[in-house]
Amino acid sequence: MTNQDLRQAQSQQPILDVQGLTKLFGGVKAQDNISFSIEPGIVCGLIGPNGAGKTTLFNMITGIYAPDNGQVIFNGRNTRKMAVHQLVKAGIARTFQHVELFGSMTLLENVLVGMHVRTRCGFWGAVTRFPWVNREEKAAVEKAESLLEFTGLIDDAHKPAGDLPVGRQKTAEIARALASDPLLLLLDEPAAGLNAVETENLGQLIRAVKDRGVTMMLVEHDMSLAMGISDKVIVLDQGRKLAQGTPREIQNDEAVMAAYLGG
Repeated sequence: MTNQDLRQAQSQQPILDVQGLTKLFGGVKAQDNISFSIEPGIVCGLIGPNGAGKTTLFNMITGIYAPDNGQVIFNGRNTRKMAVHQLVKAGIARTFQHVELFGSMTLLENVLVGMHVRTRCGFWGAVTRFPWVNREEKAAVEKAESLLEFTGLIDDAHKPAGDLPVGRQKTAEIARALASDPLLLLLDEPAAGLNAVETENLGQLIRAVKDRGVTMMLVEHDMSLAMGISDKVIVLDQGRKLAQGTPREIQNDEAVMAAYLGG
């Protein structure tokens, strides 16, 4: 096999391979044998009725919950024994259904927090103030400012995060997640609480992030947004994978329509 053939084969490997994930809470299966894969460079929508298990699935992929059965393979590595911070360092970042910013800190400081797995300065570095520490801090601030510029938040860089409208806080969470240089970004209901204009801007931002080469998976109840930006859609219902396919295929799937309409 030539080097070109090897690179092509690697590019066709899924960046995320979920195999038979099962999670029980008090004997109730929140996830029941979920399997799917996500190819690099796409946006994958994860949809389903309330209580379908979407956030639980995100929590297993990001290491917050350990599955009772099954495994998650990320970028060719089994993540079962990896802690949350190790997964972030490996390239998985996420946002949350409810904003999890540090409200009293500025947006710039919140984005800097997202870089902690990519910086070397620890306690002794902060105490000794070697020249390399100052250089690293300067580079980190410049990167944070560039991310705030990219996400349209640069004018609010020095404002406390808690003082900003929910739409800008949601965008700031994306900026903070991008600060860790993710290969895979999981967005949990990014459009929740947004108005129509903010949702449209969010869609444009997600496309811009995709153009940077970041693979994304998003839980979203706004079907117009989810179907408009997703290359692939996975549908969950009552902890099981109900369907997967292109947005057009999902929109025409009778089982999916029945799940949403109660048929």
